[in-house]
Amino acid sequence: MTIRWVYFPLHPETPTEGRLISDLFKGREAQIADFQKQMTRLTADQGLPYGQREMTYNSRLAQELASWADTQAQGAQFHKALYHAYFVDNRNIGDVEVLVQIAEQAGLDASVARQVLLDRSFAPQVDADWQRARPEGITGVPTFVSGGLSVVGCQSYEMLQRFVTHLRGPESA
Repeated sequence: MTIRWVYFPLHPETPTEGRLISDLFKGREAQIADFQKQMTRLTADQGLPYGQREMTYNSRLAQELASWADTQAQGAQFHKALYHAYFVDNRNIGDVEVLVQIAEQAGLDASVARQVLLDRSFAPQVDADWQRARPEGITGVPTFVSGGLSVVGCQSYEMLQRFVTHLRGPESA
C-alpha cells in the first residue's frame, strides 16, 4: 500500500500572522471545547502529545515545504516535526523562519528549505492537490481515501484500523 500526502486548503483565508480559533468559530464555543476534549482524549490514547491551541495559522507555505520534504529522505521526520510545532507548541507554521527551523530540526537542509519557500517552487504541486480535493469530496483534515472510500476527521486508531482492514479485503480480517 502506497501512502501519499495530498494537501488541502483548510481555511486558506487565514492571515500569515494567524487567527484566534475563537474568532474563526465565533458562536460555536461549546463545539470548540468538545473538539479540544476529543483531540486530547484521542491523542492521549495513542501516546501522542497535544497542546491547547488558541490560534490557527495559514498552512499554505507549510504545505509547500512539506511537498518538497516528501521528495527527501527526511520527509516523515518533517511531517512529525511540523505536527509537533503546530499541534503541541502552537507555532506559526505560516512563518518562513519557523518553517526553516522545523525543516532543520527534521534533518533537512535549512538553506534549501528557505529557497523552496522563497521561490515557491512547490506551489504548483500544492495547487494541483487543492484542485483535486473538492471534486473528490474532501472537506476536512485529515481525510484518508482509498478504493473509493474515505474516512474524514480525527478518528480513533481502531476506526483507521477497520478502514485499512476493509480495504485489504476478507483475507486480512
